[in-house]
Amino acid sequence: MRRIIDFTIEKIIFLCGILSIVFVVLIFGFLLKEGFAFFKDYNIVNFVSGKFWYPTSDPAQFGILSLIVGSLFVTVGATIIAVPLGVMSALYISEIAPKGVRDVLKSFVELMAAIPSVVIGFVGMVTLVPLVRTLFDLPTGLTAFSGSIMLAFMAMPTIVSISEDAIRSVPWSYKEGALALGATRWQMIRRIVLKAAMPGIIAAVMLGIGRVIGETMAVMMITGNAAHIPNTIFEPVRTMTATIAAEMGETVKGGLHYRALFAIGLVLFIITFIVNFIADLLLGKSKK
Repeated sequence: MRRIIDFTIEKIIFLCGILSIVFVVLIFGFLLKEGFAFFKDYNIVNFVSGKFWYPTSDPAQFGILSLIVGSLFVTVGATIIAVPLGVMSALYISEIAPKGVRDVLKSFVELMAAIPSVVIGFVGMVTLVPLVRTLFDLPTGLTAFSGSIMLAFMAMPTIVSISEDAIRSVPWSYKEGALALGATRWQMIRRIVLKAAMPGIIAAVMLGIGRVIGETMAVMMITGNAAHIPNTIFEPVRTMTATIAAEMGETVKGGLHYRALFAIGLVLFIITFIVNFIADLLLGKSKK
């Protein structure tokens, strides 16, 4: 009976893995079908390198360079904020905080991950946007900087939780050996714990970046939705995800604008795939 149960569970897990791959392939195929239908009518070079996104003008202009740059500004800004704070918070929770404090902080971090993005966007509009406008003396607080801060807040629970699990999984014998050889506690954390937990930390960072790249509601609410190439992070921007969410309901199904939004989704899918591929390479080097 035990062998039958083990065999059944193993096949169910295998089937779930196969289905996840099939679903991703189907999604990519659907995006590819709609995206290539758009490129039959619109030049792909003009689409990727065009600076102007005016889908309702005559003639319509579907340049997504400004959307790519806006997404890049927000993603890089959020990563710069979230990664150091997330990893340091994970180190504190796992290695420094007392047990009672550790349990409270870990529960609080996991609860933060459950906050809906629309709520975070609303809180950012009410509190962060006026503060940024006043603090930096800007015409508007709806900027890429505001979006980066809120997206960093959204990515941090993922980074902290998974990084803390990776750090906690480092064998205690590694730590004892370092301390027995005369290393200080900080040297032990920096040279042993961090290096041993690096594969898990890299995975946590990549999941956090994935959350930032794919976020829609928060960036649509607090980045200003201005489809232009910004000169600084303190200007309004528009991301690819926000464009799809804002305009999909206004398009005619099967029209050029409709297919252009699917082409944006295809570009976003390819960017995400490249990020995951790079993460896999870094993860492999880290394990070696």
